[in-house]
Amino acid sequence: MDEEIKKVIEILRKGGIILYPTDTIWGLGCDATNKDAVQKIYQIKKRAENKAMLVLLGEREDLSKYVSEVPDVAYSLIELNNKPTTIIYDDAYNLAPNLLGDNNSVGIRITNEKFSKTLCQRFHKPIVSTSANVSGEPSPATFNEISDYIKESVDYIVKYRQDDKTKNSASCIIKLSNDCTFKILRP
Repeated sequence: MDEEIKKVIEILRKGGIILYPTDTIWGLGCDATNKDAVQKIYQIKKRAENKAMLVLLGEREDLSKYVSEVPDVAYSLIELNNKPTTIIYDDAYNLAPNLLGDNNSVGIRITNEKFSKTLCQRFHKPIVSTSANVSGEPSPATFNEISDYIKESVDYIVKYRQDDKTKNSASCIIKLSNDCTFKILRP
């Protein structure tokens, strides 16, 4: 896994797009601070640019590098939820502008999956994580369900966990406002 992570980091630094396993489903990823790389993912997915994409971080301590105000309740939501949880924060910064939604919002998930966590930690930047499918099509639960079109559209396909048949599901999504009110968008 170590050599593959080095290869993936090299691709990400050059603005490349990867197909990789996450703590939920397989995802398309890129450097979340690179506007051109983010644009490539929108094109691959044939996704409307007004639909924001989420990012992965390897450590919760990194949240303050990308969100102007992290309410304390965010840490409790991350720790107490028993499934992967994406939290949408207001007032994000240091990210590609075409990645952000209304109020400069961004969805961030702290990943605990071995490959994606190590990748985030060693890359030292957030990584886009969006389902590996064309917008509107079903999200692939395993590597074998990813279309040839998606596989041919990326710069690198991670080998780790390609044989894993575990059917993971998408993350829980919570919208958290700076005043600590929150709404569960997807349980």
